[in-house]
Amino acid sequence: MEIIIAETREQIAFCKEALFAFRTNLDSATYIDLIIDMMAQEAFKLAYIPNEDNTKAAAFVGYRIMHTLRTSWSIYIDDLYTDPESRGKGYAGALLDFVDGVALAADIKFVHLDSGYMLHDAHRLYLNKGYVLACNHFAKSPLLSPAASGSR
Repeated sequence: MEIIIAETREQIAFCKEALFAFRTNLDSATYIDLIIDMMAQEAFKLAYIPNEDNTKAAAFVGYRIMHTLRTSWSIYIDDLYTDPESRGKGYAGALLDFVDGVALAADIKFVHLDSGYMLHDAHRLYLNKGYVLACNHFAKSPLLSPAASGSR
């Protein structure tokens, strides 16, 4: 199974269908420039596995190498998705193994990701790949907080 790191506009466009199936907020007119900017400014990487016909991405992983005070150098997986017609072929597991290989080659000790509560199939994969439930992730929008509206 071939894993390709997208480096060109054409390679990013090859992933469009899978990207838009997973990240429905993307804009068709700007998503390539957005990803290229993320690559340049935030060390974002997009790796994908072509489908059997080599007509589109069957699965992809988006990740970045980052440095924090808590974990030192780590890889954060932003996105992991397999097209429904390509599920059950080991693509997501292969992409997780690929990211592990990137971490090992760079002497990075941790790989992190967040996952939605209801994604039980994904959780089973992560646990089988050696991930642990290490913390809860909290999020808020300052635009929706009481302080932003002036009320307390």
